[in-house]
Amino acid sequence: MKTELVIFDCDGVLIDSEVISARMLIAELKGYGIDMDMAFVSRHFLGRSYPVVLKEVRERWGVALPERFEADYRARLLAAFEQELKPMAGVAAVIAALGPPYCLATSSSPERLHRSLEITGLAPLFEGVCFTASQVTRGKPAPDLFLHAAARMGADPAACLVIEDSLNGVRAGLAAGMEVWRFTGGSHLEGLDVTPPGDAVPQASFAVLSDLFLLRPALRATQPVAG
Repeated sequence: MKTELVIFDCDGVLIDSEVISARMLIAELKGYGIDMDMAFVSRHFLGRSYPVVLKEVRERWGVALPERFEADYRARLLAAFEQELKPMAGVAAVIAALGPPYCLATSSSPERLHRSLEITGLAPLFEGVCFTASQVTRGKPAPDLFLHAAARMGADPAACLVIEDSLNGVRAGLAAGMEVWRFTGGSHLEGLDVTPPGDAVPQASFAVLSDLFLLRPALRATQPVAG
């Protein structure tokens, strides 16, 4: 089936943000006696919204985080983004070369997404085609966000290609009945075992964004013949 729509996750795919947010989350929670590493965060928390993550932290460790923990953490994270956040290598060129329509579907809050795209210079490329977990009842790994994006973009879910980095994102795309490719080139996955569990196996994996066109040359827009 021809690809009608390419749906990109944002954090860890379009922008190299997950290494920053994971590092800060690990440090913040250590102050409350919670020890975890990047591998744990990658396997359990990536691709999920912060309210869900913090709810799991409270339930898993029985730690009563302060009421303002999330708001304070978000503020510090955005400050770190201002200093460190970069777009993923080659992302602008890949978006410019795409033939099918595309959009973005993320677990990030609308505010964080808006500022992240501004900082990385990607905002003009995704104007009017951004969807966040705030628009659906259930976030990833449920399929709701991807199905919402497909419906809004007028695409058949079976003809959508999802580009994800997180296991929860892969699960969400598969649950939506979409083709899913996993991008493993983000800094947060360096040195980690990226072998997926049985319930999160994508149809393809790649670590360089431009390899999208090697995996499926038809995704590249047809270049006009020079006259």
